[in-house]
Amino acid sequence: MNTKRWTRAMFASVMTASLLAACSNDAGTPPPGEAAPSGEQATEGQATEGQGASAVSESGFPIVKEPIKLTFFAGKAASAPADWNALPVWQEYAKMTNVEVDFQLTPAESLAEKRNLVLAGGDYPDAFHTARLSTADLMNYGQQGIFIPLNDYIDKYAPNFKKLLEQYPEVKRGLTMPDGNIYGFPTFYDPDFTSVLIGSKLWYNQAFLDALDLKEPETTDEFYQYLKAVKSTDINGNGQADEIPYAASGYGSLLDELKGAWGLGNRGNVHNRVDIDPQTNALRYIPKDPRYKELLEYMHNLYAEGLLVENLLTIKGPEVNALMDEGLVGSSVTNSPHAIGGVTIEHFVGAPALSGPHGDRIFSRARSPLIDPGAFVITDKNEHPEATVRWIDYFYSEEGSKLFFMGIKDLSYTEQPDGTLEYTEEYLKDSSKFVSWAGGWYPAMLTAKTFKGGEASPESMAAAEKVKPYWPEEVWPQFLYTAEELTRFTPLHTDIDKYVSESTDKFITGDLPFSEWDNYVATIERMGLKDYLELYTAAYERYKQ
Repeated sequence: MNTKRWTRAMFASVMTASLLAACSNDAGTPPPGEAAPSGEQATEGQATEGQGASAVSESGFPIVKEPIKLTFFAGKAASAPADWNALPVWQEYAKMTNVEVDFQLTPAESLAEKRNLVLAGGDYPDAFHTARLSTADLMNYGQQGIFIPLNDYIDKYAPNFKKLLEQYPEVKRGLTMPDGNIYGFPTFYDPDFTSVLIGSKLWYNQAFLDALDLKEPETTDEFYQYLKAVKSTDINGNGQADEIPYAASGYGSLLDELKGAWGLGNRGNVHNRVDIDPQTNALRYIPKDPRYKELLEYMHNLYAEGLLVENLLTIKGPEVNALMDEGLVGSSVTNSPHAIGGVTIEHFVGAPALSGPHGDRIFSRARSPLIDPGAFVITDKNEHPEATVRWIDYFYSEEGSKLFFMGIKDLSYTEQPDGTLEYTEEYLKDSSKFVSWAGGWYPAMLTAKTFKGGEASPESMAAAEKVKPYWPEEVWPQFLYTAEELTRFTPLHTDIDKYVSESTDKFITGDLPFSEWDNYVATIERMGLKDYLELYTAAYERYKQ
């Protein structure tokens, strides 16, 4: 490999690792306005001639008069179809647009390695679709000119996406890199579709509540009493103490769920260890707050009294699902248990956000509608950027979202008299024959009307209504860092986060007594918390602008 390619590969690896460690990202790029879009732009209402000399229509279909072909590198989740080119959804869209796309799929388990090698080697395609690109990747390859800036193209050729950015300025801020450019089209969750924004949440076994003659717990104390009652009662009447008060894979999801009961996590769960201190209005590092100590003491009591599944730190998700299927579990933090494939989980109802000992009641697991900023990018190899932007923009409209998630009318779904959509029997037998979205990370707008996954079920929608009143006043997307900031931020974040995670484990299991709390806080501060929060604050201030 020559020096230039080796440098690219090394920088890509460092930047990607930085994102994974820091839950934020960045790099530097040319000053705003220097990297102009390729291809000529015409005045409003005129067709535009790109490098491929195909006239691009600014609205309607087809997108181009003469057919063009594009090649996309795409990530394939294990649950996604093996050949997207054969799917009706993409064949139909090719007919509509006059744009034929060759999806070149790479399995998720080798995606990052192959993607970075392709980019470093220079043999990359017209665009990357569902390729799990981080914001660090966007900045890195945007700086090199490999990913083109999209600002001007969005303004002229993406009316649907432009409308979303105008309607939700926080999404635009979350996509705009420190150099002022937007390099990616994201996964976007309709903010009105609360159920999908929630993702995983706390669920109760209503059959257990009925058997115990208990009302739905609404406070942390009532939740504790319910768990104790489940543990001490032979609810299923088999003469064995096999009921499990709470089961999940790890404690993290429950910890995040309960933070809001102590007034923590007041800006949502993307930044699960940083929020706003209501007393100072400055950034607060949650794991050193006295109320976090109270929360860990509560969690330790649940653990010590055997109210959490015995192998909490090692049990896997499918094992938890099997226990729920057997009717042994009293509560769990999971995503739409009634819709989990391969099992039949019944009687679970969504829990409300719990009220804590100080009267706080915040749904701290709330997420931003901006989910994956790098779901789709266009490269400098693309001779038809205008047409490509128009191609992807359709999936940020209701009709495009319907096509992406539901497929073809009367083939994979039907429209009912009341306007609702239902999958056909053929689709329900094998969805992989029709659409490609399984596994997530896709560039599209997801709405309750056009998405019929578990989050759109009546049970999940009802669960969402219970937490809506306690939604944080503001939910942050991830913040963006300059290249210089990231070189300092990443090692600080990695070291502090590792120490906090290890200490949290020990506090909950009792391996670290709470008499060591002051030493724990002092250690975090010695590790550079002040510098860490200064860098975090700089990124936050940039986001607010």
